[in-house]
Amino acid sequence: MISIIIPVLNEQEQIIKTINHLRVNSQKDNVKEIIIVDGGSTDNTLLLLSKYKDCTVLISEKGRAKQLNFGANFATGKVLYFLHCDSLPPKNFDQLIVEAVSKEYLSGCFRMRFDSNHLLLKISQWFTRFNVKYFRGGDQSLFVTKELFDEISGFNEKYTVYEDNELIYRLYEKSNFKVIQKDITTSSRRYKQNGTWKLQFHFMIIHLLYHLKIYNQDQVLKYYRRNIK
Repeated sequence: MISIIIPVLNEQEQIIKTINHLRVNSQKDNVKEIIIVDGGSTDNTLLLLSKYKDCTVLISEKGRAKQLNFGANFATGKVLYFLHCDSLPPKNFDQLIVEAVSKEYLSGCFRMRFDSNHLLLKISQWFTRFNVKYFRGGDQSLFVTKELFDEISGFNEKYTVYEDNELIYRLYEKSNFKVIQKDITTSSRRYKQNGTWKLQFHFMIIHLLYHLKIYNQDQVLKYYRRNIK
């Protein structure tokens, strides 16, 4: 029933851990396929993936929105589950998604926790339990029926930054979005690389620019590349 779609770019340190986690914490009857979409890795990501014959590996243009749409076009499951490479869903995540869809929730995500005890991240993750679109993000993963995904034309490929949120906001308008009250564990590696307070500040600026209707993708992309590793 479920097609899991994971975009990657130079993820040799993480991808195998994620695939093994998905196998251990799901049932074959629910998960139809795992699709990995590579955006041009130059490390050993593709070499490592070549050993996993039960995963479909696709090569696409670089860019998360492009990679996710590319994977969705190949998906054969009734439900698409978009997952970041460094996010590990809870045990039986597949069954939880199936149950949500059976109750006519056409899209949704999990609440989130970081693999860090930093106070700011603990506060941030606490808000993800509430079903409010402003508390959503790609790190919480996203399930959506393929029919609905196709109906709203998928990810907007004009967005290099904030593509997850832009799609989720449209899903809130088109469906009864479900926040499953189980934790997906997300890596805090970008916070460690950039500084927790600093990165949270820059993310807040990007959120504000979008919601104040002064969002310009080219300007935001320059801002992102200038301030975030």
